[in-house]
Amino acid sequence: MNKERVESLIHDLLVEIGEDPKREGLEKTPHRVAEAWQFLTSGYRQDPEEIINAAVFEAESNNMIISRDIELYSMCEHHMLPFFGRCHIGYIADKKVLGLSKLARIVDCFSRRLQIQERLTSQIAQEIMNATDADGVGVVIESQHLCTMMRGVEKQNSTMTTSSVLGSFLTDSTTRTEFLNLIARTV
Repeated sequence: MNKERVESLIHDLLVEIGEDPKREGLEKTPHRVAEAWQFLTSGYRQDPEEIINAAVFEAESNNMIISRDIELYSMCEHHMLPFFGRCHIGYIADKKVLGLSKLARIVDCFSRRLQIQERLTSQIAQEIMNATDADGVGVVIESQHLCTMMRGVEKQNSTMTTSSVLGSFLTDSTTRTEFLNLIARTV
């Protein structure tokens, strides 16, 4: 990403909306926004295979492995506004398991791009399936979208839930139900 170019664009945007980019509070805003966008879109400059970095380990069991409540922050590709929430991942190992931190890193890699939640959910599931040759994978994302909260319909309490199920999570309703029950909220 060309940060100098982004700074120039943000400067021009401030002028276009009627602001003075030389005003005390805005003097360094173009630089800060360029830095923020470099971080928020860092997923474009990451390779999921490099993130996994050989952290796939042999395992003798075929247990269901679940990681719940992985925070995620992304940007809606339609309005370039944030959406944020939680990702729940489950997979049934078939001789291979991923290092636990790699699940969260995969979520970050795909969420730090302009996204729609539906695609994000599928990309995470597919990457885990590819990396582990799992018997099955399930991914559920629950998030809130600022594009529906701050503008448009302005619904403050709406949540979007998406799921992607592959392998045995797709073909075996008992496996899918077990996964959904294990990630369900308890009061």
